[in-house]
Amino acid sequence: QVQLRESGGGSVQAGGSLRLSCAASRDIYSWAWFRQAPGKEREGVAAINSDGNTRYADSVKDRFTISQDTGLTTLWLQMDSLKPEDTAMYYCAASLWKWRLLPLGPSEYATWGQGTQVTCSS
Repeated sequence: QVQLRESGGGSVQAGGSLRLSCAASRDIYSWAWFRQAPGKEREGVAAINSDGNTRYADSVKDRFTISQDTGLTTLWLQMDSLKPEDTAMYYCAASLWKWRLLPLGPSEYATWGQGTQVTCSS
């Protein structure tokens, strides 16, 4: 069973940036970042596969960038131009499959990290 550990969350003012990291215990072929705000459903933010193909939620497109290292064991999420509505717990998730059309639904990801809090104030 792969293990995931996120880091890099924190507090920032609107317009600021944060970079999240996720370390995996082995190489991953499709993984993603999700977030969940209090009282809301968990939503997919961005996903990437081992070929480097990416997919983003419309709400973060052109502001967030997902990337990974060549060993496929570290995942990053560069978050720029942060908004208060980006405030949430952010989770790294890994799929058992290499998806060509990357899903952003949580049911497609089998393994989850503990999460890291991101707070953006106005």
